[in-house]
Amino acid sequence: MTAPLPAAAARRLAESPARVAGRSGSTFYWPMLLLPRSKRAAMFAIYAFCRQVDDVADEPGDPEAKRRALAAWRGTIRSLYAGAAPTDGLTAALKGAIERYGLPRAELEAVVDGMAMDLAGLMRGPDEATLALYCRRVAGAVGLLAVRVFDRADPESEAFALALGEALQLTNILRDLAEDAGLGRLYLPAELLDAAGITARDPAAVLAHPALPGVCAALAARAEARFVEAEHRMARCRRANLWAAEAMMVLYRRLLAALVARGWHDPGQRVRLRKRACAWVALRCMAGWPPAR
Repeated sequence: MTAPLPAAAARRLAESPARVAGRSGSTFYWPMLLLPRSKRAAMFAIYAFCRQVDDVADEPGDPEAKRRALAAWRGTIRSLYAGAAPTDGLTAALKGAIERYGLPRAELEAVVDGMAMDLAGLMRGPDEATLALYCRRVAGAVGLLAVRVFDRADPESEAFALALGEALQLTNILRDLAEDAGLGRLYLPAELLDAAGITARDPAAVLAHPALPGVCAALAARAEARFVEAEHRMARCRRANLWAAEAMMVLYRRLLAALVARGWHDPGQRVRLRKRACAWVALRCMAGWPPAR
């Protein structure tokens, strides 16, 4: 990496992928932690990579320096696939995951492309097609990487991963409205905003608009529909191999339900799942007895 990194990105690059995942407080942590060692190491590497490029996009800094940093990551990915030696702990872990599980280069690059969309200012009331592309890059790509770690990829498991990835990302969007607005971003699609009579695209103005709850409820219904699709597709896969993904699905459906129950009159009110509940769901799914959502 030759381009300067934001402070958080530089700090995480010096940490082990396992420490990055453990310190994050992510809902995904417990399902990843309970995987067998090699799968756990691969998922921690994928997660740390995603956090790294996300920090490049989100941390304060010169936009041109951020673009160079993302370009450097694209170069790093290409070099790993070309046989170059890793330069730090993260790239070493990522290279190990690539070689052991056959991770597609295009999906790692897609995650970087998604972060580039944030830098380009495209995520401010995007149209439906742009939002779908963003979800495919930042979440669908991760799903397609993960199914190769959890299981071998086939058309059904890939369709499951894409449906679940979009559901997870839409839930994240609904959870992080206020945080994203602070970064000048608004992921709510233009078509839903227009249908609700919201013409503004300034994030703060949209969050203060009285019609916001209706827009969020519509997007929440879309997320739930994608969860239902993912559940149906998972039933046609080797379910026992996808228990970690099932745990993520159960947890995020609970998060979505909590967001719907809270409502969106105060989107700055943070909704979180308790660590104990996350661990319990992960253990149940690992044992083959997933809890009801």
